[in-house]
Amino acid sequence: MKMTSVATTGIIAALAFLMMQLPSRAGSQSAPPLAATTIPTAQLMQPEELKLLLNGAAANRPLILQVGSRIMYDQSHIPGSEFAGPGSRDEGLSLLRGRVKTLTRGGFIVLYCGCCPWNRCPNVGGAYRTFHDMGFTNVKVLYIADNFGTDWANKGYPVAH
Repeated sequence: MKMTSVATTGIIAALAFLMMQLPSRAGSQSAPPLAATTIPTAQLMQPEELKLLLNGAAANRPLILQVGSRIMYDQSHIPGSEFAGPGSRDEGLSLLRGRVKTLTRGGFIVLYCGCCPWNRCPNVGGAYRTFHDMGFTNVKVLYIADNFGTDWANKGYPVAH
């Protein structure tokens, strides 16, 4: 069965219209996430240090923000921490900026993820860079060498579900 030229033209026009409605791949892709290994060593905090802060006076406790996945946060997180959006995605970084936009730039903040080994974490590098770009001066990143389970929960440190 042969298609008429009117029918063919209509199909081509419809396909062209649909293609224009799709986002451009070049315009929709984000820059690759910053590696955790780009964070200066001086800005890293060891899990034991944070555990001691959590056991100490409330006045010395930082704002703790989890910048990994929501699923991970819902399963298990550091007590008192807040989910702030994945640091590897523009939407997550937008949530993060919104959460801290009214905070004092010198306030003590600790970021963490724990999704995977440190050298492969896609979340903390972008989150740290966002804070740095916003002018925050007292931000630490919890160094989780392997993952949250191994380096925090399995050591008996406090966990909330």
